[in-house]
Amino acid sequence: MGKKLRKLKKIRIHREGTSTLIISGVSLVLLNLLTFYAFGPWKVFCYVVLGVSIVFYAVVLNFFQCPVRRFEGDNERTVVASADGKVVVVEEVMEDEFFHEPRIMVSIFMSLFNVHNNWVPCDGRVKTVIHHNGRYKAAWLPKASTENERSSIIITTPEGQDILIRQVAGALARRIVTYLKPGEDCVVDEHLGFIKFGSRVDVYLPLDAKILVGVGQKTTGNETVIATL
Repeated sequence: MGKKLRKLKKIRIHREGTSTLIISGVSLVLLNLLTFYAFGPWKVFCYVVLGVSIVFYAVVLNFFQCPVRRFEGDNERTVVASADGKVVVVEEVMEDEFFHEPRIMVSIFMSLFNVHNNWVPCDGRVKTVIHHNGRYKAAWLPKASTENERSSIIITTPEGQDILIRQVAGALARRIVTYLKPGEDCVVDEHLGFIKFGSRVDVYLPLDAKILVGVGQKTTGNETVIATL
């Protein structure tokens, strides 16, 4: 019981969700008040609307959670998952935008039921941060990585290896937030950014990286080790 309470204390709401939670909460309260006023307190329909409202708000509340996590392993040459979700791609691809060479891409898809906070995957210095406007295809489609709205971040590790991270918008996502700035030092445990609603995070690793996850595996941001360099 004590362990559960300590875990609950480490969960907070992300600042990116404050306005959304307030607006949606007020809207749902007004909707239910109007429903009860129009149909009366004993109509089954009113309780159906109330139940749906509670479930909807619970999903949105879970979406904007901001868990406080600390990576307990060895940071050296380690790449951790940037997001909660499921691995949908592990394959060798040609990265033509920055590296112009083959890389291993590991993609993590975040559903509406996942926390959408993003974490820094490795220690290093931020080399590049670029935002690209684009389309809003379903995030799990292969072309989403290059055609959807996205932010590309390159981190140079202490050993001199460049790691590319892409925050990719999905069919519902309309806002990608990236906190890192070029020239800044960054470490595992720091927040990389936030993506509102369904989306994915792609990590492009050197071909000699040892991949430790597989397609279909669930990941926990800032906890699951996806590769070692």
